[in-house]
Amino acid sequence: MHYTNKAFVRNAGVVLIILLTPPAAIALWFTSQNLDGSFVNLFEFFARNGLFQGIYKIWAPVFFGSKTAWLMISAFALFEILLLKLLPGKKVNGPTTPKGYTPEYKDNGFFAFLITLFFFWLLGFQFELFSPASIYDHFGEILGALNLFSWAFCLFLYFKGRYSPSTPDSGTSGNPLFDYYWGTDLYPHIFGINVKHFTNCRFGMMSWPLLILAFAAKQYELYGHVSNSMIVSVFLQLVYVGIFFFYESGYFKTMDIQEDRAGYYIVWGVMVWVPSVYTLTAHYLVIHPVTLSTGFSVALIVVGLLSFYSKTSMNRQRTNVRVHNGDYKIWGHKARIIRAKYTDDKGEKRESILLVDGWWRIARHFHYVGEILGALCWSLPALFFDFMPYFYVVYLTLLLFHRAQRDDVKCRAKYGKYWDEYCKIVPYKVIPGVF
Repeated sequence: MHYTNKAFVRNAGVVLIILLTPPAAIALWFTSQNLDGSFVNLFEFFARNGLFQGIYKIWAPVFFGSKTAWLMISAFALFEILLLKLLPGKKVNGPTTPKGYTPEYKDNGFFAFLITLFFFWLLGFQFELFSPASIYDHFGEILGALNLFSWAFCLFLYFKGRYSPSTPDSGTSGNPLFDYYWGTDLYPHIFGINVKHFTNCRFGMMSWPLLILAFAAKQYELYGHVSNSMIVSVFLQLVYVGIFFFYESGYFKTMDIQEDRAGYYIVWGVMVWVPSVYTLTAHYLVIHPVTLSTGFSVALIVVGLLSFYSKTSMNRQRTNVRVHNGDYKIWGHKARIIRAKYTDDKGEKRESILLVDGWWRIARHFHYVGEILGALCWSLPALFFDFMPYFYVVYLTLLLFHRAQRDDVKCRAKYGKYWDEYCKIVPYKVIPGVF
C-alpha cells in the first residue's frame, strides 16, 4: 500500500508538471507582452475569463506556432548543428557512467558562441536580411512551436531509449508516464550528435543571447534608443552566457548531464523554459524602459562581474585540485582535502577528492551565491514596478537550493562516513548560517 501511494503521488506530480509548465511558459510571455508585465493584470484576466477559457484565449492563437516561427527555429537549429559539427575543437571526455560508458564531446562552444553573435549582427543589423525586432513580435508563436516540437521530440526519445538506446545506461522504470518525463537514455545520439549537448548548450543556452539582443532591438524600434537599463541587463547576461560557453567542458560534468536523462524534464526545459523564462527581464524591459543613474549602472555591472568571477574562481579551484590530485595551492597554501573512498556499481574501489579549502570551506555550494547574485544584478535594472523581472532569479534560487539538496543526498549515499566528515568541516549547503 505504501509503495502504491508513493507511485500515485509521483505519477500525479509528473502529470501536473507536464500539464502546467507549458501553459505557464506561454502565460509568462503573454503577461509580459500583452498585460504590461503585471501578474495582477494576469489574475484579473483569469478572473474575467475563467482558468481554462483564459488559457485557451492566451494559447490558442500561438499553439501551432506560425510559418515564420517554424522557419526561425529551423534556421537557428540547423546553423547550430553545423557549428557543432564543423567548427574545430579538442575532444574532451565527460565522467564515465556506472555502466562504463565515457561520453566524448567537441569543445568548441565559445567559438560557436562568438560565430553565432557575429552572424546574428551581420545578417540582422548589418545586411538587414531579417529584422531582429521581429523575433519579439513572433515570440509567442516561437514558444508555441517549441512546445509542440519538444513534446514530439521527447516522445521520440522515449521510444529510442527503449528500443534503440545509444548507451548502456539506458533503461526504464516500468512506468511509461514517468519514463517520458525523466527519459530512458542518458546520452542519446542522433546522426552522431549528442542530443543533450545540442539541446542544453547549442539550442537552449545559445538562444538566450540572441533573444535578449532581439528584445533590445525591439526597444530601439519602439523608442528610437536603447535604455541604459536594457544595456546593463543585456550586457551582464551576455557575459554570463559567454562564460558558460568558455567553460562549456565543465558543464559536461554537472548533474544536468551526468544524471538527468533526456526526457521531458530536461529537454522541454532547455528548449522551452530557458527561452521563455531566462530572458524575462529583457523581454519586460522592451516596453518598460528605465533610465538608471550612472552610479547605479556601474555598481550593478561591477557587482555582477564580481559575482561571475567568484563563481568561476570557485569552479576552477575544485577543478585544479582534482587535476593535480590534491597537490595544489589555494590562497597561498596547499589545499586541504578529504580523499573519499567508495565502491562503484561494479564493486570496484574508487577514490574522489573532496575540497575543504578556499571558497569550498565557506559552503558546499557557495558558488550558487555568485550565480544568484549575478542574476539579481541583471534583474535590478527593471527596478520594482512589477515582479515579472524577478521571476527568473526567484526560480533560479529555488532550483539551485533543490539541486544542493539532491547533491547532498547523492553524496551521502556514495561517500558515507567521508561525507559526514566533510559536512562537519563544511556544515552549510549554500549560505553560511542560513542553509
